[in-house]
Amino acid sequence: MALTSLDPQTALLIIDLQRGVVSLPLAHPVAEVVKNARALADAFRAHRLPVVLVNVAGIAPGRTEQVRHLGNLPAGWTDLIPELGRQATDQCITKYTSGAFAKTGLEEQLLSQGVTQVVLAGISSSNGVESTARQAYELGFHVTLAIDAMTDAGMDAHVHSLTKIFPRLGESGTTQQVLNLLNSARV
Repeated sequence: MALTSLDPQTALLIIDLQRGVVSLPLAHPVAEVVKNARALADAFRAHRLPVVLVNVAGIAPGRTEQVRHLGNLPAGWTDLIPELGRQATDQCITKYTSGAFAKTGLEEQLLSQGVTQVVLAGISSSNGVESTARQAYELGFHVTLAIDAMTDAGMDAHVHSLTKIFPRLGESGTTQQVLNLLNSARV
């Protein structure tokens, strides 16, 4: 884990912190993940940097070996959790695949704001966060992963993403490390 810098135009992407997802069994206490994601969101807002809140409302249509059930979602399942403190300046994206960039217009939104780097947080490390990180990296964004502001359904998947995948896609650090860089770059 080597977090070196944040670009002047960095956006925060919070992935799938929504009622249905946070109610699932997770590897880490969700309250701590949400607390860290909120701290990041508050800091980005204070520095007038983009905050993008992403929810998922479907799955990619391709055939898979693993049975996937996301049919009719219960009422409120896709609602962003209120603990994020959503503000009028936040951008909201609904995705229908694992990654936040596929067919959502997110890339265009970020580029129109001059964004060159993204900081990622959310659930799940090995799916929504990892897919979004892969897409961001492939699109040429610098990627930072706030590792204590994310979790997964299983610890093994979470650790695999943190140790094997994320180092190939960007830089990882704690919420406090991201906040320190954010504050030192804008004093």
